[in-house]
Amino acid sequence: MLNEAKARAAKAGDKPYKLTDSHRLYLLVKPNGSKLWKWNYAYNGKQKTMNFGIYPMVGLVDARAKRDDARAQLEEGRDPAIVKKLRKQANLEAGRNTFELVARQWHEMTKTQWAAIHADDVLRSLERDVFPSIGAFPIVDLTPPKVLEVLRAIEERGSIETAKRVRQRVSAVFVCAIAQGIAQSDPAEKLGAALKPLRKGRQPAITDLKRLRQMIRDAEEDYARPVTRLALRFLALTAVRPNELRGALWDEFEDLDGAAPLWRIPAERMKGNPDRKGEVNGDHLVPLADQSVAILRALWPLTGACDLLFPNNRHIHRQMSENAIGYLLNRAGYHGHHVAHGFRAAFSTIMNEWAERVGKEHDRQVIDLMLAHVPKGKVEGAYNRAAYMPRRRELAKVWAEMLSRDLPPPLVLVERPSKQMGEHFRRRLPEPVSADFRFPSRAA
Repeated sequence: MLNEAKARAAKAGDKPYKLTDSHRLYLLVKPNGSKLWKWNYAYNGKQKTMNFGIYPMVGLVDARAKRDDARAQLEEGRDPAIVKKLRKQANLEAGRNTFELVARQWHEMTKTQWAAIHADDVLRSLERDVFPSIGAFPIVDLTPPKVLEVLRAIEERGSIETAKRVRQRVSAVFVCAIAQGIAQSDPAEKLGAALKPLRKGRQPAITDLKRLRQMIRDAEEDYARPVTRLALRFLALTAVRPNELRGALWDEFEDLDGAAPLWRIPAERMKGNPDRKGEVNGDHLVPLADQSVAILRALWPLTGACDLLFPNNRHIHRQMSENAIGYLLNRAGYHGHHVAHGFRAAFSTIMNEWAERVGKEHDRQVIDLMLAHVPKGKVEGAYNRAAYMPRRRELAKVWAEMLSRDLPPPLVLVERPSKQMGEHFRRRLPEPVSADFRFPSRAA
């Protein structure tokens, strides 16, 4: 029998020669000095030979293991050479079935079960958070620790709920792969228990000014209807409740071309009980900074012919979807980190910190009034909702200047494409208003 010392010491000769081992395994030594493991066998009455690799890359122990595996296949009535070829093809096929390829196939098969906006959200979450890390990996090579790395990266930016949703989507891709015989197991199945728990309590909100501006930029650069982008910016600037924004009517705005533009939200549209909604002089007054009026100027060619500022995409007499702004934030990667209502918390936190540093004596009360909060100890019906209007206008300007720094002009938001409507929609957009435009009287 052959041993490692003999195999290693074998020198090249004038002709090829064999160093034999047991059960028809041998090392073929060629004149050029290369050494190849070969094995002779008989299958279906024919003599055949298999290659087991180059020595010393394949050692004696490994060569014998390959021979024993082939002999076992032979005893089962299978041709070891055919088995080897099929394995190679299977490995090549597995390499082609990357996670991204299978995930896109899964999405294509299942997207008809969802609303279009949700289907788009699902794919974009994979494109943003998963494909860059593991998209090129053969799906059969992915392990729970590797998938967990992807989910941990999402958690680290504060998107706890997004990590949980992405895990579910990755798991669904593996279930699809298993059904097709592409994968054998789902490495994402048990990872839910390893993820961070969801935060409880107040709705999530970004209250750091720099991060808030970055979030607005990210959201505005994503695909969305121009009306949705403008609604998000207007919501951030005015810090009203999302439902108050969705129901906004052009008739509620005053002096948009003057020195004191104002949004008068009727009492019946405000949050509260029937007494609050029926309160005399209970309208919520929102002074508008120049940046807010600029949004309305950009919005006018789009919805000025409607009653609503922000109508529904399909039905102009209905309010925009209550999920439109939330979906935009989610698609931008802030699911579980900031919601539409979170702009109120951001305004309160940032402006109160500003007031503590450089504000005036009653600025905290003014900020509460701007949020339509009634200070403790005050009676709703007896509270002066028009109080501090000059200072409210000043604070609205301060907030708008801080928030709008480095953000593009509103007209840029109109020109950016919508994924659903694309270039065709962009060509059909109304012309922007001129610099000397004045808002028409609604009574006319």
